[in-house]
Amino acid sequence: MGRAIRKAGLAFGGMAAVVAMAGAVAASRAPAVEGADWSAYGRDGSEDHYSPLVQIDAGNVSRLGLAWSADLDTFDSFTAPLAVGGVLYFAVGNSVVTAMDAVTGKQLWQYDPEVAKVVGHKMRAGWGTRGIAYSAGRIFTATRDGRLIALDAKTGRSLWSAMTIDPKDDAYITGPPWVAGDKVLIGFGGGDYGPVRGYVTAYDIASGKQAWRFYTVPGDPAKGPDGAASDSVMPMAAKTWTGEWWKVGGGGNVWHAMAYDAKYDRVIFGTGNGFPWNQKIRSPGGGDNLFLASIVAVDRKTGKYAWHYQINPADTWDYNDAMDIQLATLSIDGRPRDVILHAPKNGFFYVIDRATGKLVNTPGNFAPANWASGIDMKTGRPIENPAARYPTGTAFVMYPSPTGAHAVETMSFNRKTGLVYIPQIEQQRVVTDPANVAGWTYKPGMFVNTGLGAVPAGMTVAPPGSNLVAYDPGKQKVAWKLPQNGILNGGTITTAGNLVFQGLNTGRFVAFAADSGKQLWSFDAQNGILGNAITYSAGGRQYVTVITGFRSSFANTPNWDYREQKRRVLTFVLDGKAALPPVEPVDQPILDDPAFVIDAAKAKVGAGIYGQSCVICHGAGMIAGGAAPDLRKAPTPMDADAFYQVVHEGALMERGMGRFDNLTTAELEGLRHFIRQRARETGPASKPNPAAAPK
Repeated sequence: MGRAIRKAGLAFGGMAAVVAMAGAVAASRAPAVEGADWSAYGRDGSEDHYSPLVQIDAGNVSRLGLAWSADLDTFDSFTAPLAVGGVLYFAVGNSVVTAMDAVTGKQLWQYDPEVAKVVGHKMRAGWGTRGIAYSAGRIFTATRDGRLIALDAKTGRSLWSAMTIDPKDDAYITGPPWVAGDKVLIGFGGGDYGPVRGYVTAYDIASGKQAWRFYTVPGDPAKGPDGAASDSVMPMAAKTWTGEWWKVGGGGNVWHAMAYDAKYDRVIFGTGNGFPWNQKIRSPGGGDNLFLASIVAVDRKTGKYAWHYQINPADTWDYNDAMDIQLATLSIDGRPRDVILHAPKNGFFYVIDRATGKLVNTPGNFAPANWASGIDMKTGRPIENPAARYPTGTAFVMYPSPTGAHAVETMSFNRKTGLVYIPQIEQQRVVTDPANVAGWTYKPGMFVNTGLGAVPAGMTVAPPGSNLVAYDPGKQKVAWKLPQNGILNGGTITTAGNLVFQGLNTGRFVAFAADSGKQLWSFDAQNGILGNAITYSAGGRQYVTVITGFRSSFANTPNWDYREQKRRVLTFVLDGKAALPPVEPVDQPILDDPAFVIDAAKAKVGAGIYGQSCVICHGAGMIAGGAAPDLRKAPTPMDADAFYQVVHEGALMERGMGRFDNLTTAELEGLRHFIRQRARETGPASKPNPAAAPK
């Protein structure tokens, strides 16, 4: 499924077909200089988001100007592009892939895998794609419904497609594929939404044939071995689980970060949280629960286990390890060491030996943390604060929060300064057992955290914040720190020109001096930015490209409205003279219908459904943070029939709104009453609509 067609512009909503472009494309051109291409998620196999290009540097970056821009008609653009041989490639929304001339912005081809036709319930989390991969003249993209697709980089024609997950379960894909030699790898998400068992799968680049699969948690013991590459270590892993964990899947999804270590010919990947979060439910007798919240290394050719390092044994806080896995060589104690650089959610920075999986030095804090006082170098285990396990009946104000001290926004490592640049978060949350921990059951369609709680009387939670942190992994200490606005800011890249580029939630795209953190340049992008930029060379000139777009489960200042976001491709060059059109402010008031009589009992039902199924996209407190429309301002909830078509029947699947056909009519009606209740609680009704009486 999916088609390629030639298109003149960049409007890709709906089921547009794709393209086969006739004529030569610059993808086959050889790079003229070192670092000319940005051909992997982190530029090259080290995944460190570092470029050796120096045409743009700290001395002349003030001359950087817009070369061209292109508007994107999509619901989600938290993504990173690639640039190969003068061609820019990227995917947004429902994994719609576009190729453009990197110098002019002319569209060459576009491929739409037509996800909305087949995705079904897997759309419920509502996100798009975070990236694509390139190798041997092929673009690799993965779809929400679970397909891994290889495209011809010159034409956009589909070469092969492989279904990588079970269409019936709650697994889905939003992360990029990763290339390792002659193989392309993909994992999946879903460990917050349903009972899934994590694994990563390798496919042959040329044929799409499955090469191997590695499961990250043990399965049902009664079913025996899986016939997978992980069979030899599953008995070891099973000894670290208790109860009947397989009935809830276990989790451990490999939903984002990987790296290919060519020196040792190994694939290294990070694993996710358990399902459900709370260990007392999934593994009631305790245990480390391998391989949750771990970094795992396997042989590239066979998928056989090499080593693992578990960052958070017995994770119960969603402290997963899907954040960057970066390969580097550092001088440690006067000698070079091949290492992995890793700054996961838990606030500690890990330098891990690539050959053995052992700690190289004592992890330091790149962010405040109170769940543990440190990491024991002898055992590699955290020195936990017992209160962080929230003994029955207690609550704990923990930091970092499950959002993490570092989320999926990229960090970067500068090979000249030796510093890592981390978009860091400081946020506290209350953790505690759910009221029904002993009898907890999974309800389809719900977001499962089983650990977050309301702030009890007498407890306080500090306001959240964020920083750009420059961290020295050799010395295990912060080199410098810049306070930033809000909670989430964009990923970073860094260059040999002593630069760090980052998009901010303020709507600015900024360049900092890599050695000092001094701001050197800024551009008004007219939208918040979460995806990282790339830099590349084409036609003898260095370019910088970033894709704008912002989403959060929390309100921001400024708060980027979902419908009014200026999602664009922005490309910069020295002395660029292009300009963006002026911003036209749009007033989107909170709506209401005076004839709508709120039923408190129905609204209570709706509040429960909202917390289980809607809050991640539509925002905490129903104040949206850009991931989806603000329901208080939307006309659809005021019409029962229209609301049913959108929420239950999936009328807006092409725009990222999932189909919640698991909800009953009573639950949908409860949602409508809760929406009206929150609208009246949070703002004046400014556009009454008497015709939209409840039905």
